[in-house]
Order: sequence, then C-alpha cells, then structure tokens
Amino acid sequence: MRRFSLMCVAAGLLGSAAVLVPTYAADGSNEERLGRPNFNPDGRTGWGSSRGKSDDFLPPKSGPGPVLSDPKHPYIPNQSAQNSTYRVSDLTNPILMDWAKESMKKTNDAVLAGKVPFIARERCWPIGVPGFVIWNRGQPLRFIQTRDQVWMINELFGITRRVYLNVPHSADPKPSWWGESVGHYEGDTLVVDTIGVTDRTFVDNYRTPHTEQLHVVERFRMIDGGKTLHVDVNVEDRGAFTVPWNAIQQWEREDVGPHVENLCEPQNEDFFGYEVVPLPRDDSPDF
Repeated sequence: MRRFSLMCVAAGLLGSAAVLVPTYAADGSNEERLGRPNFNPDGRTGWGSSRGKSDDFLPPKSGPGPVLSDPKHPYIPNQSAQNSTYRVSDLTNPILMDWAKESMKKTNDAVLAGKVPFIARERCWPIGVPGFVIWNRGQPLRFIQTRDQVWMINELFGITRRVYLNVPHSADPKPSWWGESVGHYEGDTLVVDTIGVTDRTFVDNYRTPHTEQLHVVERFRMIDGGKTLHVDVNVEDRGAFTVPWNAIQQWEREDVGPHVENLCEPQNEDFFGYEVVPLPRDDSPDF
C-alpha cells in the first residue's frame, strides 16, 4: 500500500511522463542500499520550519555572502514578538555591481517612504533558484527520489522543482522560472547545478537582481543524525555580482502529516499597494 501511494503521488506530478516512475519502495531502502541520502524515509515526516533567519539566507562562516538587512534598519519578521518591519537591503555588500545597487536602492527608498515592497511569494510569482531554498512560511518541503530524477515539492503553493540526475546541461536552455537543474550524488550529498533561470526572478526577498548568466550550485545533505537538512548554496553571475558568493539554509525534520493542497490565488486589484511589480489584470468584460 505504501509503495502504491508513493507511485500515485509521483505519477500525478509527472503527468504524461508517468512511465518514468520506478517501482522503488516507499521506505527509501533502494536509496540506502545505493549509499544515497534518503530525504523522505516515510510518508509523514518532511522538512518543516527553516532554521534560517526567517526566510532569508544565512551567511557562510567566511568569504562573500548573501545580501542581508541594513544594520540601520534591521528586518524583524512577523513571527517576532516585536513590531515587524519590511526589508531594507544592505547595499554596502561588496558582491553587488553598481547597476544592482541602483535597482535595489529604489526598493529601499520605497520601503523607507512607508510603502510595501514586492515579495514574489506574496504575489504568486515563482521565486526561482536559489530562492527556492528560502521559500518558507511554515509549510513543509518534501522530496521524491527516483533513479533518474529528484522532485522537490514545497507545500506552500505547491511549488515543484525537477532535477535530472547524471545528465549534462542542454547546450542552450531557454530561460525559465526554475531554470534547468541537473544533479548527482556525492556520497551523502545531493549536488544540484542550475542554469537558465529567467532574469524576471530575484535571488532573495531583498529583490537582489541577477542576469541570465546566473549559475547556482546547491549541496543538500542531512546533519544532526538526520534531524536537519543543510543546504550550501554557491552563486555566480558575472553580469550582476563582482565575485561568486555562498549562503546557507537549514530545515528541521518534522512530522508534517499528509500533503495538503495549498494554492496561491491572487486578487485582481493591487489591494495592499505593493510596489514595483503589479499583478497582471484585464479590465475588459468577459461578457
């Protein structure tokens, strides 16, 4: 029964490609026999609340790191007992090229003027890569691992990434929201290499821009005896960043129960007064 359940879920995700679903046992024993990490050993546990700083990246122990909040205007998330704030990015981060700083300064100025900034998650826009690993509002992250692919599914709005295993990148992938991700296992680590991400996405919730030269390598592994999913992220983009930089994110294993449908349903009106990127709308009557 458990094997059947896993195959049904995978078949529903793959649609017409359902023939690719192998008959792997739902307990992940095949992964374990092959020496690979099994990120979902049963049907109830998943990766729940992030151990990161809210839904932002954590900096590396040393070297260039991600954009964080301006120390003069610290970001306080909704979960805090203090009055929450909106993000104001630290533009002194040396990874940023001048044009990126100028773009982000416009957002900073709008926030400091009392306006509400654009956040992809709250406007039903895909966050892309590497933002996928900080896409968090409490809903769990799950994995489906097959011989040829890995599916990463975040219950928040049902966003899904597909990673093809042990294949090269396409010669010239067409830019898309999630880009083209190929991966392989290195011992206890899943290594995911992504290119071809459209420049319509942002790297993070500070609206850090990038170009279509973006190249992201993520390394997923379990630590703390399997209690924590640790993700090391390397980002390179010669069109937006002065140097390659690194970031970290961590998720806790939790008993999250069955997968729950969670849809994003945007309003036609710009109800909250979000800045910069309005929702598409059609003012013509349907009949």
